[in-house]
Amino acid sequence: MLDEAKRRRKAAKIIAVLEHFHGPLDGLVVGDVGCSAGFIADELAAAGAGRTLGVDIDVPGLRRAADRFGERVAFVCGDGTALPFPDGSIDVLVFNHIYEHVVDPDAVVAEMHRVLSDKGTLYLGLGNRLGIMEPHYKLPFLSYLPPALADRYVRASGRADHYYERFRTRRGLRRMLRAFHVWDYTLPVLATPTRFAGSELFPGVVGRVAQAVLARAPRALLRMTLPLVPTYLWVATKTPRRPAGAALPQPPQPL
Repeated sequence: MLDEAKRRRKAAKIIAVLEHFHGPLDGLVVGDVGCSAGFIADELAAAGAGRTLGVDIDVPGLRRAADRFGERVAFVCGDGTALPFPDGSIDVLVFNHIYEHVVDPDAVVAEMHRVLSDKGTLYLGLGNRLGIMEPHYKLPFLSYLPPALADRYVRASGRADHYYERFRTRRGLRRMLRAFHVWDYTLPVLATPTRFAGSELFPGVVGRVAQAVLARAPRALLRMTLPLVPTYLWVATKTPRRPAGAALPQPPQPL
């Protein structure tokens, strides 16, 4: 969360996906839920947002973020289950790799639905329980295990005393977002990473070959891999909408 260069690269991908689906962020009210050190919120402001809000419960972190980026981002201490914003007041929300860390992600999703405007857009970066390598501790199959066994695994590895993260499967995530209309951008980003500021996903010659294969592979074949993809990139709206951007080799699909 404190790796500034990596967080800004993630922000570039988030912005590229949002702009493909929604169009420019110019003049919009944009919120980053779980903003941490504020790097992504700062990039959202730089992308043209009319007002940018960073929300987190980490008071010392928010103070540091405000010291650096407070001139163009308003940082707010707030619980995701009780966001301090009126109904329908936010045009764009970002919820990136947060849900597995919170006690009640369903309540946070309900709050984001409440504060998002009827024409608003929600960006979601969502870890998959069935991703083979657990992203926080780099231990294979850790997220597959029930809590007691997961605790033993991380203790045996020497990396933590307890495993607090709680991931969901693709089906469970879709159920969590059942109040939204959702478009899946996972395959478009993987197949055309340079279009979505994600060229670091596939470096070198091997990467270019992988990208070419993904761009041309039959959609039905790629869909078979989705249950095991480590991270899903979804865009959600309260009312039915379609992506505004240009056609892609592997287009986003509604869920």
